[in-house]
Amino acid sequence: MLIKNNKTRAALIALLALGSAAAWPRVASAETVLRIGMTAADIPRTLGQPDQGFEGNRFTGLTMYDALTGWDLSSADKPSVVIPGLATEWKVDDADKTKWTFKLRPGVTFHDGSPFNADAVVWNVEKVLKQDAPQFDASQVGVTASRMPTLASAKKIDDMTVELTTKEPDSFLPINLTNLFMASPAKWQHFYDKAEGADAKAKSQAAWTAFAKDAAGTGPWKMASFTPRERLELVKNASYWDKARVPKVDKMVLLPMPEANARTAALLSGQVDWVEVPAPDALPELKQRGFKLYANEQPHVWPWQFSRIEGSPWNDIRVRKAANLCVDREGLKDGLLAGLMVPATGTFEPGHPWRGKPAFEIKYDKAAAQKLMQEAGFGPNKKLEVKIQTSASGSGQMQPLPMNEYLQQALAECYFDVKLDVIEWNTLFTNWRRGAKDPSANGSNATNVTYAAMDPFFALVRFLQSGMAPPVSNNWGFINNPKFDELVKKARQTFDPAARDAALAELHAASVDDAAFLYVAHDVGPRAISPKVTGVVQPKSWFIDFSLVSMQ
Repeated sequence: MLIKNNKTRAALIALLALGSAAAWPRVASAETVLRIGMTAADIPRTLGQPDQGFEGNRFTGLTMYDALTGWDLSSADKPSVVIPGLATEWKVDDADKTKWTFKLRPGVTFHDGSPFNADAVVWNVEKVLKQDAPQFDASQVGVTASRMPTLASAKKIDDMTVELTTKEPDSFLPINLTNLFMASPAKWQHFYDKAEGADAKAKSQAAWTAFAKDAAGTGPWKMASFTPRERLELVKNASYWDKARVPKVDKMVLLPMPEANARTAALLSGQVDWVEVPAPDALPELKQRGFKLYANEQPHVWPWQFSRIEGSPWNDIRVRKAANLCVDREGLKDGLLAGLMVPATGTFEPGHPWRGKPAFEIKYDKAAAQKLMQEAGFGPNKKLEVKIQTSASGSGQMQPLPMNEYLQQALAECYFDVKLDVIEWNTLFTNWRRGAKDPSANGSNATNVTYAAMDPFFALVRFLQSGMAPPVSNNWGFINNPKFDELVKKARQTFDPAARDAALAELHAASVDDAAFLYVAHDVGPRAISPKVTGVVQPKSWFIDFSLVSMQ
């Protein structure tokens, strides 16, 4: 809950700062240390495939690990694009579009000193795809396989070359692979050989548990110490393969702080140097006291995702369109969020190559929304009850509870009776993969999980294609629209970039015309950072490169 009374908020900040001071890590003055307050309620998983959405990838994925492909995070002005990572180049087979050849980067070692090679790639693919592999870990599958659903297998060609095979032609594969992080097979095997267990499966689980406490990837940061639910300490990898990205800071300390006012209190009291998503009403004070505020439009959407199962109130397109027309997004931006959002009129805004030309214009038009609801059989004396599952905090959720309360009040004027089911963020994220039919939905007919829109699969396919319904991926509401399926297939099997963009634009326009989501906002990734921190580049991305940061 946001505190709008400045005296009350100031008192809370002072109290929180005083009460928590003893709990914060003390550091020696000889080393430079960056302390970050995350929005997560717990440290994202550290074993190589993080949980907690893309906040997990940001903090425990891209820091300690690399993938075959990565994101260019070096510019605040240009969109982030996919670049070589542990693979230097890749090519789809001309004769068989299900086969890809990836050339690997030579001379790379894991944090434990073991070599990165084709065997390591095959091992990491099989940890989430091959159920009879010793290292297969079902707990990593949900956050990985759902992000690259067509990848079928990996085969070593030689030490520095692998062949990846997909279930069907898929031009999105190089983008999807940014989510498959490479953990050290040798380090895992060390723990496996020492593990106790009744059988191989039990030993494997014990090995992964041990690995999470003493992880080894190839990334620019190495694990130094880990206290679950309290903090993760990372130190720079001085021998990182990309010399331009060897961290400039000696240590980075990650602290879970799910409540916005608590994060802001910690920053103002000097207990941390950097917070994700500060409390909006504290921005004037932060600026006055010299803290630097960073924001940049991200490929990221804050939506309601509708259930389309039998009996859902959202099966009526008039209801879906009415909800989209009933929200004053500019009022939300200028009021509650203090300017820290971009109003959403779809997943992509005009000027984006995947925008297309939707016929349905998403805007604030309460009269039109009321008319649609009346046509659907609702009015002042007969309201439509809907239930939305959301969280109180979490990765990219912005200010979920106040924002949903804003929508609750706005939609009431268009004859909606909105009920909120507020749960913990990571639980919400888990429920998202289970779908609207699962008991975990708790009777909700919409879910509020923000989503990244960096690539075609993440932005559109996993929500719109019928085959992506749970447990495969994130079509939570079980959308089943033959037109969407046809356009997904067209885009996925088009390897010419311009023609693929045109197909994706057609798919996006069709989704907006169908009012597939309640599109509310695009995040701008607000951060408040101490003036002691320099070199921050906030890209147009969900992610950020901590290696570039320096401390005075």
